[in-house]
Amino acid sequence: MSKRPCRLRISRNNIAFAALPLIAAAGLAIPALGQDRPESILPPGFGEPTPAPTQAPRPRPTTPAPVAQPTVAAPQPPAATLPGAIEAPLTAPTPDATPTAVATPPAPTDFAAFVRADMPDYARRSLDRVGAAGPAEGAMGPRAFGRADGRYLETLMQRLRAPIASRWVSIALRRALLARVDTPRGVNGADFAAERSWLLTRMGESVSARAMAQAVDSEDYTPKLFEAAMQAALATGDPAALCPMVEAGAALKRERGWVLAQAMCTGLSGMGARAQPMISAARRSGLAGGVDLLLAQKVAGTGQGGRQAVTIEWDNVSQLTAWRYGLATATGVEIPDTLLATTTPAVQGWRALSPALEPHVRARVAELAAARGILSGAALVDLYSAIEGEDDQSLAEVGIARDLRAAYEGADAAVRADALKRLWDEPKGYEGRYARLVLTAGAAARIPTTLKEPDVDRLVASMLSVGFDPRALRWRAAAARGSDAWAMLTLVDPAAPALSAGEIGAYSGANDPEGRKLRMFFAGAAGTGRMSAADIESEARSLGVRVGYEDSWVRAIKQAARDQEPGTVVLLAAIGMQTRLWRGVAPETVYHVCSALRAVGMPGEARMVAVEAISRMSLDR
Repeated sequence: MSKRPCRLRISRNNIAFAALPLIAAAGLAIPALGQDRPESILPPGFGEPTPAPTQAPRPRPTTPAPVAQPTVAAPQPPAATLPGAIEAPLTAPTPDATPTAVATPPAPTDFAAFVRADMPDYARRSLDRVGAAGPAEGAMGPRAFGRADGRYLETLMQRLRAPIASRWVSIALRRALLARVDTPRGVNGADFAAERSWLLTRMGESVSARAMAQAVDSEDYTPKLFEAAMQAALATGDPAALCPMVEAGAALKRERGWVLAQAMCTGLSGMGARAQPMISAARRSGLAGGVDLLLAQKVAGTGQGGRQAVTIEWDNVSQLTAWRYGLATATGVEIPDTLLATTTPAVQGWRALSPALEPHVRARVAELAAARGILSGAALVDLYSAIEGEDDQSLAEVGIARDLRAAYEGADAAVRADALKRLWDEPKGYEGRYARLVLTAGAAARIPTTLKEPDVDRLVASMLSVGFDPRALRWRAAAARGSDAWAMLTLVDPAAPALSAGEIGAYSGANDPEGRKLRMFFAGAAGTGRMSAADIESEARSLGVRVGYEDSWVRAIKQAARDQEPGTVVLLAAIGMQTRLWRGVAPETVYHVCSALRAVGMPGEARMVAVEAISRMSLDR
């Protein structure tokens, strides 16, 4: 280490990021996921004050215009400087905030590589095509974003506020963000990867976010990607993921998070004797203090030769930041429920994916993560299988695991069906009820159609929540005409004939006096191509669904569909569905989303979104 004294002053990174709000070295402190830019890891009183958060968009905000006219209707962009703070709490954004119009951001600065790695040229990864997965791994193809302008796409990603109402749109968006795609025009490949990683982090997809950040060679990192990588590392509770790039990150305007990461990585590499003076210097200079510094000290002490015991007390901590969450998770420090209760939905996804937590702890958030598409139904079943063997058999999660086993392995169909009903009836919240449909999909598929008095509506909804449409279609004859099951199976059956206006009216939409489910049924049928143009126009007038109305969002998603850009279509679909409750999604949105997905070769996803509109509306009461 150099003998030169280290100026541990607090600085701002004044590089313009194409009007992109990304995670500052604040990655180290948990930025508010509802804000455009994360902030310092340090508690109030150190460095710059926390800027006021911007308003979050409405469920169907007006979005940017097509690529040819990249004006975007979205919140005002943040300042071009990137604060070197990370102290903002993880508070949830307001879903009903109104966006305002914004011009397309300027072209990004061309950053030089910050790290010199001993890597042969043949092993270098090109920035012309960046991503963590290809079609073979379930991601989209290299032309997912077509000829869309990269600055336009980045602006859309910046303005998107998770969670997304549709589980299927969220899954499709993950496939698009992880894809190994051609870098769009107008942006740097590393910066585009940073935007994708940061959006995945905000969606709760921490593991995917880390994979996306690591898809770029460290010597090609830009300041934006340094911050995205830090956020992903904290979200996964894996500070060691910072070590390959920590020297370059620490040289980046001497941001506080990276300086402390340097000390942690020194300790993790087995040089505890060198790490402690670095921690002490940070304390003396006022670079960090309190629980933030203690957590860094605890991480540094976990390496070989680390001997110092550090006790973490949360009594005087009023907010949970990304820094605190990531380092506490990494060191096995239990975070109080009072702090976790103040965080955004994204943190629930982080915890659901964290292998550092006990299975029963993960289960408390895993069901919500499954409802949002972060976990699959099979992964959720595996988690409860692990919980069933817990030593503490009094846990509520153990009782759920036992009911789930009965739903799979009950003595007969009636016993299994009763277990399913217990699981479905227990949750009180809207998302919890939908999550139980996802959890029980495999068990529902094992129920024979000969069962007497079956709950066909929920059996079908459960199977279709994970895409078991061939198995669900076995119940076609048992579904009463006009029931929820009949409507869902009518939408999902690719061999069914076209629907007339009269057949749309046959759907009763039980327990729906306002006719919301009927309008969703019509929107799904029209969007998936199950109706003629004349019947669509007639029924739209009858039901008051304005499928012909156009705003900038409608024009944008139609243009993306015409240009055959599935990635752009999915991103715009998510923009239109950025609300936690399905009641915030308009039937017109469902129509345009399904129509655009079908136009870009995703008819299966279109049918699943149409079905989800009915099953979710049945639960959102």
